[in-house]
Amino acid sequence: MTKKLLSLLVLSALSASVYAATPANTLVVAQGLDDIVSLDPAEANELSSIQTVPSLYQRLVQPDRTDPAKITPILAASWQADAAAKTLTIKLKSDAKFASGNALRPEDVIFSYTRAVTLNKSPAFILNVLGWQPDNIASQLKKIDDHTLQVSWTADVSPAVALNILSTPIASIVDEKLVAANVKGNDFGNEWLKMHSAGSGAFKMRVYQPHQAIVLEANESSPTGAPKLKSVIIKNVPDPASRRLLIQQGDADVARDLGADQIDALQGKPGLQVLSIPSAEQNYVVFNTGNSANPLLANPAFWEAARWLVDYNGITKDLLKGQYFVHQSFLPVGFPGALDNTPFKFDPAKAKEILAKAGIKDAHFTLDVENKPPFITIAQSMQASFAQGGVKVDLLPAAGSQVYARVRAKQHQAAIRLWIPDYFDAHSNASAFAFNDGKSSTVAGLNGWKIPELNKATLAAVAEPDATKRLDLYKKMQEELQRSSPYVFIDQGKTQIVIRDNVKGYQQGLNADMVWYDRVTK
Repeated sequence: MTKKLLSLLVLSALSASVYAATPANTLVVAQGLDDIVSLDPAEANELSSIQTVPSLYQRLVQPDRTDPAKITPILAASWQADAAAKTLTIKLKSDAKFASGNALRPEDVIFSYTRAVTLNKSPAFILNVLGWQPDNIASQLKKIDDHTLQVSWTADVSPAVALNILSTPIASIVDEKLVAANVKGNDFGNEWLKMHSAGSGAFKMRVYQPHQAIVLEANESSPTGAPKLKSVIIKNVPDPASRRLLIQQGDADVARDLGADQIDALQGKPGLQVLSIPSAEQNYVVFNTGNSANPLLANPAFWEAARWLVDYNGITKDLLKGQYFVHQSFLPVGFPGALDNTPFKFDPAKAKEILAKAGIKDAHFTLDVENKPPFITIAQSMQASFAQGGVKVDLLPAAGSQVYARVRAKQHQAAIRLWIPDYFDAHSNASAFAFNDGKSSTVAGLNGWKIPELNKATLAAVAEPDATKRLDLYKKMQEELQRSSPYVFIDQGKTQIVIRDNVKGYQQGLNADMVWYDRVTK
């Protein structure tokens, strides 16, 4: 593709003009992209970036597309596990190459894991589960020969859990030679990789214009095969009504992040299909217990009252119109061991009683929220329902990237957040919500929740070799967080997207990183 042709393609995708159809060899996706902080796989941890990274990068192993509980080799040809020694000996595919043409080497894997741990960006806590830290990561990775390496870990986890962790986006393998040429100081190429790619995925980055569009170009030499289409343009369309118009007119092939009203309006329209895909996505409210400006947020009585001030049914059934269902524990339905009980309902009288008994008066807090559905919808409902319990909520709506930045800087009082498991193991969520070692950027850590006993319980559960006993430990943890924690789990989602009926081969799975464009045809 020439630069001139690409420029024309980008301009057509970003134009508001009406076209009869999108280009035959290009998939145009309309969605919001304002949450993106970075497309470096060592830093990407927002919904839109996690959806994009798998098109650009591959991991040694990844979840099977049809059965995500199974691990499939991608850049690895094979592996041998030694549970006692806490090692995996991994043989790489001998003919695998990056989009640059550089051959895959053990050095690339070692560099990728080392940079991810050393940079210690938002998703680094996933790799920290293995006991990997900046001061020990070098000793955990060893080249055996030109196609073999040994991966070790210090934490008390099984090889199965280790493989699940290595199947996550932060474990993506980057091209060391290409990245090294773009390093600034000690940044491991992070600044450059925010907007460029150095992977082996089905696509490579052609253009990334923040808050406008991501343009992906086919990587014909991808180890898993060339994609069917030449390019994918992911267009930032912040307004759901505009996304609806684009897909209806044929100016987009795929539209995501549509509100319930937009989905309703498009059901049964000629030329369109509405896909409803099971999702592990959950929405929850979290209180920053470490915010000294508002001590109320660290009071367990306030947490308890808050559980009775959310209008769960009103949000899921009336406002979100079935795109979500009520779910009140940290493991999503579909995961082994997930609690499906819903012990809380909207009961402002009960909440007032709890607050009065605890001597809490003039309760108030600010709520950071992304200014798009479903988050703003949930926030507005909460503002009204909490008021009925005598609690004043001031909304702070902002772009997704701003909300992420404030939460990561621990500047928020409370926030409505989205969570999707990083891998198909209960420890993925337990290590986020029930673990805070003071070093990792877990959800508990970002919200100042000090939980030494839950830390012990989380480590005991991940180390438990008996599957039945392990699930029981996770059930007990969920019950404890339901009883007392700074989280209010509200709902679980169903991903609904709209595609043109000439789009074939689109695939999407339970988790955020399970978005695949490589087999799409038009």
